[in-house]
Amino acid sequence: MGLYVIIPARYGSSRFPGKPLVMINGRPMIQHVMERAGQAAGVAMVAVATDDERIASAVEAFGGRAVMTPAALRTGSDRVAAAAQALGVDDDDLVVNVQGDQPLLPPEVINETALPLRHEPKINMSTPVVAITRPEEIGDPNHVKVVMDEWGNALYFSRQAIPFPRDGGEVTYFKHLGVYVYRKAFLDVFASLPTGRLENLEKLEQIRVLEAGHRVRCVVTQFDSPEVDRPEDARRVADLMNRARQDW
Repeated sequence: MGLYVIIPARYGSSRFPGKPLVMINGRPMIQHVMERAGQAAGVAMVAVATDDERIASAVEAFGGRAVMTPAALRTGSDRVAAAAQALGVDDDDLVVNVQGDQPLLPPEVINETALPLRHEPKINMSTPVVAITRPEEIGDPNHVKVVMDEWGNALYFSRQAIPFPRDGGEVTYFKHLGVYVYRKAFLDVFASLPTGRLENLEKLEQIRVLEAGHRVRCVVTQFDSPEVDRPEDARRVADLMNRARQDW
């Protein structure tokens, strides 16, 4: 059961155009993401799925592999599905969608998230979540929250803070990290599903799976992975990288 990491990367982000190519400590962000993902155990391949020649050229310039995909694809996971098909990934293999805005992604997160699919044949998709420790992330719509059932299956994902403690009390909010692990055969099913009503409202592709009646297993991790949604996030990530080097 191979582990194939595919990173969807678009140039035309409405909030941060050209985001995959933003320079962080002298290298484009997409290179940081690829290098991090490649450190996970058992990875057979890391590739970037893009619709933009500028991104493809940048990836190939530092020795990475890029796959051109149609611009009209709906979401990152649809782009990953097209790339996996082009790369000839087998139906039984595991495809990891690592969103291209996570230059600090701990490689361990990929292996942790793949475990349910390796040990439970009925699980077709998994994703990591982490307890929120920075209060400002709770109300920030760029940080997606999730609620789960007692087995760890997602009940709902939202940009709002969920659950809502109506009568007060202590709540642990869980943040979704931008990684998905799919069985390749199920990834093809995902790409064939119509866009869900709630998926479209929240602009969260993983809700499509829930709306169609499938399960998404959430894997609680201790690792966080700061995302780059705005230019100031890139500066924060650079500071975190520099601070980590000083601690070595």
